[in-house]
Amino acid sequence: MNSPLETRSLSLKREGNAVLDKVSFTVAQGEIFALLGGNGAGKSSTLLTFLGFLEPSGGEVLVNGQSVASDVTAARNAIAYLPEATSLYGHMTAYENLDYFLDLAGRSAGVDELNAAFDRVALPIEARSRRLQSYSKGMRQKTAIALALLRETPILLLDEPTSGLDPVAIDEFHDLVKALAQGGQTILMVTHDVYGACQVADRVGLLRRGKLVGSFSAENGQRIDTETVHAAFAEREAA
Repeated sequence: MNSPLETRSLSLKREGNAVLDKVSFTVAQGEIFALLGGNGAGKSSTLLTFLGFLEPSGGEVLVNGQSVASDVTAARNAIAYLPEATSLYGHMTAYENLDYFLDLAGRSAGVDELNAAFDRVALPIEARSRRLQSYSKGMRQKTAIALALLRETPILLLDEPTSGLDPVAIDEFHDLVKALAQGGQTILMVTHDVYGACQVADRVGLLRRGKLVGSFSAENGQRIDTETVHAAFAEREAA
């Protein structure tokens, strides 16, 4: 059976420099896979290959078993992408943002449906009619995920999703991501946060200088051991 997300010996060069070197992994439906690495490891570039914004120099990138290169529109329609800086309009309310972006996607939603999505991400009722310029980063992320829910995309890509959040907001975000995965959504997140990756992910892949150099899995319902991953991360980064 095809995995919703897969790379096969993915290699990528930018301006003549190797960014990714024969990276292979799969992400199953309902799984949270965290790609962990330091700055320049190739994490964000990996996400952009799934969206067709970067063209591999070797190997394959597949979404729902189909090569992104063969049908980039199908890949993008299946994916919601949450960048580190959420691309929403600060001069518009949460309702207005969702109405606007849903219209661009060729669909619409009534107030009840919008509120149901906001309820799922725990966006406060009083905030929904406020302009996003007054929002914290955590609230903007919740709005973006509500949009993803309404678009009904089966795959969610997260780029440094907890960067800049306070500890309470991080816990709330992790709970939300776990709930989405339990509902069947496939989630690939990239991060440099060892603790956060181990807290939320079913599997963690360690990326160093474009190569996948380690893999860690949660066993018997337990979280991935943070100390083990941290030691591997520190060792690899120092090498």
